[in-house]
Amino acid sequence: MKPSSIKMNPNKLVQYLNKPADEFTKEDIMKFIRENGIKMLNFRYAGGDGRLKALNFVIRSEEHLDTVLSTGERVDGSSLFKYIEADSSDLYVVPKYRTAFVNPFEKIPTLDLLCSFFDKDGNPLASSAENIMKKAHDVLKEKTGYELNVMAELEYYVICDKNKIDTDFPAVDQRGYHEAGPFTKFEQLRKDTMLAIAEAGGLIKYGHSEVGNFTDDKYYYEQNEIEFETTNIEDAADRLLIAKWMLRMIAAQYGVTVSYSPKITVGKAGSGLHIHMKLMKDGKTATVDDEGKLSDPAKKAIAGCLDIASAITAFGNTIPTSYLRLVPHQEAPTNICWGDRNRSALIRVPLGWTGDASKMITIANPNYSEDFKNFHGRQTYEFRAADGSANIYLLLAGLCVGTRHGLEMENALELSKKLYINVNIFKEEHKDRLAELEHLPASCYESAQALKAKKEIFMQYDVFTEGMLDGIISSLEAYNDYQLSERLYGKNEEIRKLVDQYIHIG
Repeated sequence: MKPSSIKMNPNKLVQYLNKPADEFTKEDIMKFIRENGIKMLNFRYAGGDGRLKALNFVIRSEEHLDTVLSTGERVDGSSLFKYIEADSSDLYVVPKYRTAFVNPFEKIPTLDLLCSFFDKDGNPLASSAENIMKKAHDVLKEKTGYELNVMAELEYYVICDKNKIDTDFPAVDQRGYHEAGPFTKFEQLRKDTMLAIAEAGGLIKYGHSEVGNFTDDKYYYEQNEIEFETTNIEDAADRLLIAKWMLRMIAAQYGVTVSYSPKITVGKAGSGLHIHMKLMKDGKTATVDDEGKLSDPAKKAIAGCLDIASAITAFGNTIPTSYLRLVPHQEAPTNICWGDRNRSALIRVPLGWTGDASKMITIANPNYSEDFKNFHGRQTYEFRAADGSANIYLLLAGLCVGTRHGLEMENALELSKKLYINVNIFKEEHKDRLAELEHLPASCYESAQALKAKKEIFMQYDVFTEGMLDGIISSLEAYNDYQLSERLYGKNEEIRKLVDQYIHIG
């Protein structure tokens, strides 16, 4: 990392220690604590419900600090995860130094670190979602020579008493995309959160208001999005967890509610968790060729993800209201296909900086005199089905499995060609093309059946265990939500109760 990058990095530890976070050592953490008056430590880790938990320590001596940072601590796994029995529930939580950040919400100077789970023998917990993600990525690299960089688009609704906002400048219902104040009411909340995430090490790309906004009898609802930059798969998952927690914390300070629920009400935009992927090899993008065109390996990776996409919903769309979002005409995918710049597709290849696009800067700025740069490395492809109910570690593990599957498939390029679309499949004139495409699951029950059918692909190379997959299948089937959308049609009060049940998911 260049000295100028260190200076501009918003992470206080990076600035103070003068090194990137992935080089932090125990001695670095102790130095920062000693020299910056840190009084407490928080260990954080995701429970079975996907939310960050906390274990608090008062730092009482150098020896105590050294011990905690060296050994971690013990926790009750049976209280964190349904599948861990009480008679053998002790787990270790061990801090990851690269995740350290100064907690911006504490009155007492406090340092927070994310932790990994380990079993009684000191091995990574086999059933830990984080561990499965790491295994999936390691297998991808070992078997194919490729790796994935990823990032997420975090969509959410801000919900507040409608009597507590300025109504002189109302936004147009379902027309809030990139709206600005005074027509959007929670831009400052979003910007406060973006800065807090960045100071904790998150790589923020940008933030903006989203399409969804509406008012009912009691509340005002405003949809926003914070989008990240692509990075290594572990950092991407960890920083997203921190971001979701921080957003809730800041919302509480504002006296409002933030929800990642995939659907707030019928007929209004739902919130997704789109995952952008970048296929990498030897530290460079393999997503596009030298001319900026999508590469054959990327097309194979896309085909592999599409081939098991119905099963991936078991990790990315985990509650009944997930499937109230995946309906036509709501910019959410319903069918298994991919396309360029196409928001009706399950996987979309966004507009890239290729060809004459590099000349745009000279038109906007006639005095621009630098040589044109190659921005092909920014190109990604976007999986659009997942939502805020996702287990982010398992979702990314599933996408790693899909990528590896595609790179190993003999007919991957043929499948890629077959599933490509260049039209809006929801328009009447393209109904024949729509009829040729396989549907995504329409319920947790259907998602479970899809996972059953594809189990062997996920278990290959010992990435997922059969016990874990069977547990996920059972949990999904237990919702008993087959044809739920049909059963709830027109029953707005029942829909409201269901939405409220999952308002704080993830």
